[in-house]
Amino acid sequence: MLFDVDGTLIDSSYIHTLCWWQAFRQAGYDVPMASIHRSVGMGGDRLISHLLPDDRDRAGDEAMKAAHGALFSAHWPGLRPFEAASELLTACADLGLAVALASSAQKKDLEVLRSVLGADAIIDAAASSSDAKESKPDPDILLAAMDALDLKPSDVVFVGDAVWDVYAAAKLDIGTIALTCGGTSAAELRDAGAIEVYEDPRDLLKNLSGSAIGKLLSEKR
Repeated sequence: MLFDVDGTLIDSSYIHTLCWWQAFRQAGYDVPMASIHRSVGMGGDRLISHLLPDDRDRAGDEAMKAAHGALFSAHWPGLRPFEAASELLTACADLGLAVALASSAQKKDLEVLRSVLGADAIIDAAASSSDAKESKPDPDILLAAMDALDLKPSDVVFVGDAVWDVYAAAKLDIGTIALTCGGTSAAELRDAGAIEVYEDPRDLLKNLSGSAIGKLLSEKR
């Protein structure tokens, strides 16, 4: 099992939206929050290129990423996992599945998110943007997580909350179970290619045996 973190296990998508909005404003760009939210889930470099003009002075991109990181760090004490997030990971581990995180977050942010999640004992591997050449929607982060566990795409199901998660997994022919708790609608996630959609970790946990996770286990046994 591969899991995205922001917006999937931790309720942070709108915090990232606000922090990117502030970082852009500091750099002189007025980007609507709705547009930013729809781009959360990409790596920071991709998000900036997706939202800002191509003719911008790209020398400022790193400063904007740093500003976002500093602003987001101020929210670390208030971060909270979604209800039943750690229980979902534990249930997957109890079924005999390896559990890995595959997040576009920076390495330090992912360390904080893991501490908030409080499930380190059952997390077998974790990959951040620091472990990949390209960020989502490229699949490099997922590949890094799989390599850490010596798994191939046919062994894996991915759980994410953004269309960028679905697109990244599809490039490896990995099915994505999508959650709407990050703020993206079920219709958008299905249109992107999600194989199943649930509201949040608790909803997926309640339906675990009948989900694609249960099907994956049946095939492997």
